[in-house]
Amino acid sequence: MRLFGTPTSLKRMVPRGLLGRSLLILVVPLVVLQVVTSVVFYERHWDTVMRRLASGLAGDIAATLSLLHRYPDPDGQAWVTDFAQEHFELQLDFKAGEVLPNDEHFRDALSEELNDSQNENMEDVLAQSLSERLHRPVMVDMAIFARDIDIYVQRSDGILHITAPRKRLFSSTTYIFVLWMAGTAMLLFGIATIFMSNQVRSIRRLAVSADGFGKGRDLPPIKVEGAREVRQAAQAFNLMRERIQRQVAQRTEMLAGVSHDLRTPLTRMKLQLAMMGDSPDACDLSEDVAEMERMVEGYLAFARGEGTESASDVDLVEVLETVVARFQRDERCAVELIGLYTASGERRQAPTTVRRDSIERCLSNLIGNACRYGQRVRVHYIAQEDEESCSIVVEDNGPGIPPVLREDVFRPFFRADSSRNSQTGGTGLGLTIARDAARVHGGDILLDDSQEMGGLRVTLHLPL
Repeated sequence: MRLFGTPTSLKRMVPRGLLGRSLLILVVPLVVLQVVTSVVFYERHWDTVMRRLASGLAGDIAATLSLLHRYPDPDGQAWVTDFAQEHFELQLDFKAGEVLPNDEHFRDALSEELNDSQNENMEDVLAQSLSERLHRPVMVDMAIFARDIDIYVQRSDGILHITAPRKRLFSSTTYIFVLWMAGTAMLLFGIATIFMSNQVRSIRRLAVSADGFGKGRDLPPIKVEGAREVRQAAQAFNLMRERIQRQVAQRTEMLAGVSHDLRTPLTRMKLQLAMMGDSPDACDLSEDVAEMERMVEGYLAFARGEGTESASDVDLVEVLETVVARFQRDERCAVELIGLYTASGERRQAPTTVRRDSIERCLSNLIGNACRYGQRVRVHYIAQEDEESCSIVVEDNGPGIPPVLREDVFRPFFRADSSRNSQTGGTGLGLTIARDAARVHGGDILLDDSQEMGGLRVTLHLPL
């Protein structure tokens, strides 16, 4: 039989966070140490102290019995009774002519053989000490919550009932030991929690900054603090952030010049073609120039990315409605939008921080491709149960994309005879730009067959 069930159930019991696991590493040895210490204490110290206290109480009772035997007259008996109560805290009550009962709740120390195992309790220890000192039948009645201990000693003329305070068999060192153990454990646990929280806070701040920077948010450099390894990771992240921002800035400046240089000759060519009139050659060249202009715009949109756009707080559902409404005005394709309302009729909301233009361009490319290759398009917004992510599914009734080409179509400028790009002369950048925008925001795009509409099913996953 495995401890704690299966390894899977044991894994579920382990904390997921670094702080919880670090504290578990500290707490488990501390608990084990205290358990071992407690076992040693109760095996050695408590057993020794209990036997010595029981032996002391048995000695006082033996001395009292000796005094009673030495002074048998009424005045002597009264003096011994007062003496025992004043000096030994023992109350005496003699019952003449009675005999100890054979009750299973009591134990005859002379007839019962006591062992030295861990199960030996105070009642057994006291009965054994009394039998060794008195050498006569003795019975001990020690209730769990009683303040006194009842001891019955058989004499020749009756039973001597002795009442002793329970505290005579207890030592304050036991409580002091427990309090010290619990107190020091709580103190050490508190210090460890404060220390580990400071260490984990640096790691958590690094993770938040890395996630925000990966989603395009303009965040300042993180503060370098914490342990040496955490400081090294923070410094490496800040250097990486500076290099990426420098590369993006250089690429943006270069592309601004490329855009200007390419637009100028294209504009001159368009003017010259316009002066040539409506000749067949001029029409053919005009179409080529328009195609070149579209390709240049697509290339610049892909290469530029979204390096200059800052993230802002938007409602993803509202952005989706805006993009879909733009395509619904085109009568050449029927676009249906579903999933914006809950079962109770409430309109869904998806507040998040993204680059709005980038997300709009991503959705426009996906829905535009679906409209280009199909006559009916359905856009389905799906809210995930964890409310930390969502999916936008775009389905069409077009020819679809073969499974072997579904990863290749995300490559820049990829075009194949069997792909849908070959039908319309596309530049091969639509899906590339869309996936690039999705991954910049921590999401992704997956392609599959549409079982209901017969075409392509495009699923856009985005975190909220």
